[in-house]
Amino acid sequence: MNDFSFMKTNHPNTLIIILGLLIGLLSGCQRSAKDFTVSGIVAGAEGQTIYLENVGLSSVTLLDSAKVGASGKFRFKSPRPDYPDFYRLRLKNQWINFAIDSTETITFTADAKSFATSYTVEGSDNCTAIKAITLAQLDASQEVAHARDEYQAGTLSDSAYRQRIVSAAETYKDVARKYIYARPMSTAAYFALFQQVDGMLLFDPYDKNDSRAFGAVATSYNNLYPESPRSKHLYNLALQSLKVTRNRPELNLEGVPTQEIEMIDIELPDLQGRTVKLSDVAPGHITLLCFTAYETEWAPALNLTLGSIYEKFRSRGLVIYQVSLDDDVHLWKNVASNLAWTCVRDPESVYSRYTALYNVRNLPTLFLLNRQGAPIKRVDNPDRLESEIQALL
Repeated sequence: MNDFSFMKTNHPNTLIIILGLLIGLLSGCQRSAKDFTVSGIVAGAEGQTIYLENVGLSSVTLLDSAKVGASGKFRFKSPRPDYPDFYRLRLKNQWINFAIDSTETITFTADAKSFATSYTVEGSDNCTAIKAITLAQLDASQEVAHARDEYQAGTLSDSAYRQRIVSAAETYKDVARKYIYARPMSTAAYFALFQQVDGMLLFDPYDKNDSRAFGAVATSYNNLYPESPRSKHLYNLALQSLKVTRNRPELNLEGVPTQEIEMIDIELPDLQGRTVKLSDVAPGHITLLCFTAYETEWAPALNLTLGSIYEKFRSRGLVIYQVSLDDDVHLWKNVASNLAWTCVRDPESVYSRYTALYNVRNLPTLFLLNRQGAPIKRVDNPDRLESEIQALL
C-alpha cells in the first residue's frame, strides 16, 4: 500500500473536501506569488511609525504603515506591480528609495538617525544600485546648496554659480552613467535618469549627450515593457529629446562678429484661448519672462513676489509674460484668472519646445528681456529680481 491510499474513497463529500483543500492551496500559492515583502530592522526607531509608499509618475501614494517593534523590526507585504515600479520607506522626514520588478523579498537594515543614507539592502542588486545613485544625488544637492549660499551672500558671480551647478551635475552623471549603460533595462537605470536637484533634472533630455542616455533606457523599457505607463512616458520623452537635439544646429562661432541677440519668440494660448506672442508684449518694455508650474509648492510664494514687483514697476514699463507648464488646465485657469499679467500655457508641458529654446532645466526659470525683447539676463534667484529690474529701468 502506498502512502496516498487514503485518497481512494467512495465518499463524494470526502473527495469534494480534498479537492477544495488542493484548490485553496494552489490559489494561496498564486496569491503569495503576486505579493512582494519588504522587511528589516531600524535601530533606534522603536515605537515610531514607518510608511510604505508607491512613487508614481506624478504622485506618491501611501500603501501601508506599521509601528516599529521593540527590536526595531518591521514588515510589509503588498501586491506586486504589473510592471517594474518604484517605492519608498519613510521614517519621519527621511526615506529610502527602492524598486520592485521580479523581486519577491527585500530586507533593509538601517539606523533611525541616518535612515536615508546608512542603510544596507539585501535581495536586490537594483536596490543596491539605487542606493549608490541616491548618495550621488545627495552629494550633488549639497554642492548646489553650498553654491547657492555663496551666490546669495554675494561671494560668487553669476557665471561661477552656474559653473558650480554644471560641475555638480556632471559629477553625479559620471556615477549614474555606469548603471545606465551597463544595464539600461534595469530599474536603477530608469531611476538614475530622473533624479533632480531643486526641481532640475540632472540629466537634461534636451542636451545631446544626455539624450543618448534617455534613448538607451527608453529603447530597453519599450522592448521589455511596451504597455507600462513608465515605458510610454519615457519613450515619448526620448522621442521629443531626439527631435530637439537633431534639429538644434551645431554653431561654430569662431570668427563671427558679436551682435545683440534677437528675440526668441513664443506663441501660446491665454485664458481665452487667444494666441499671445511674446513679440506682441515685450517690445518697448522691460519684460520678465517666467517659466513656471502652478501645481508646485513654491508657485504661490513666487506669484506673490511677482505681484509685488509688478505693482511697483508696471508704471515704469515692466511687463510679465508667464509661461505655465501645468498639465492640469483647470488648475492653471483658476490661478491665472487672478493674476494681473500675461499668462499663457504650453499644452506640451515638460515637452515644450520653448523650454529647449530657452535652455530651461528647472522651474521656476526667469529671464529679463530688454526693450527690444532680447534676453539679457537669466535670474536664478527670485529674491534678486527687484534689484535686477531696478538696474534696467
